[in-house]
Amino acid sequence: MADSIPYEMEVEGIGKVSFRRHPRTTRLSIRIKPLEGVQVLMPPHGTVNEALDFVRLKRDWIVQGLHQMARHEAGQTLFDEQSEFKTCSFQLKIEKADRGDVRLFLHDGVLLVQYPQHLPVQHPPIQEAIRYGIEEALRKAAHRHLPTRLQQLAQQYGFIYQRVFIKNLKSRWGSCSGVNNINLNLHLMRLPEALIDYVLLHELCHTREKNHGPRFWALLDRCTGGQARQLDRAMKDYRTRIY
Repeated sequence: MADSIPYEMEVEGIGKVSFRRHPRTTRLSIRIKPLEGVQVLMPPHGTVNEALDFVRLKRDWIVQGLHQMARHEAGQTLFDEQSEFKTCSFQLKIEKADRGDVRLFLHDGVLLVQYPQHLPVQHPPIQEAIRYGIEEALRKAAHRHLPTRLQQLAQQYGFIYQRVFIKNLKSRWGSCSGVNNINLNLHLMRLPEALIDYVLLHELCHTREKNHGPRFWALLDRCTGGQARQLDRAMKDYRTRIY
């Protein structure tokens, strides 16, 4: 193993670990970094077996570090077997399996995530796979539901819009462009049905009123049976990202 050139291997119960010799390192040390994972720095004459024994000795500390990193990366929730995550179209189920990779299955309203039983569920690549699976399931549900529902509400209240786009928006539930194209966040599918309709009507009202002035709220009030401000307050209980 050449100096400064990392060597990677799978360590049971931890996952991928990289080992690197460094000319100025006098003792074994472990670092856990976002996007880089677990790194072991070795003295110039250290051996891989010594480094592996050190990693196994520190396994609980490493797993805890991976756990904390998964929690803090982008402020996202740590998903595990006890996580309760349910939308109007599917619910999440996570389980260990005798396999070497992460697999995702969406069937009969269940998003099943299977991960290797020798790895902790807190391992960042597993958390990334879970979030990816959730977002893809939300995307499919959003494409099935949102354009049709938007069209129904537009016809019901006499709105005209151009095109509708489903996107993974970071900080907004939706938007309406100057030419009346409507963008909708796929994470709308995590909301109750009444709030989904509220957001759709909110953007439809922007096809006539481009700001949030009194005329906008009066129009939205007419479309929501006088509940515009109440529904807007209810939206504050939800975030656009999976936290």
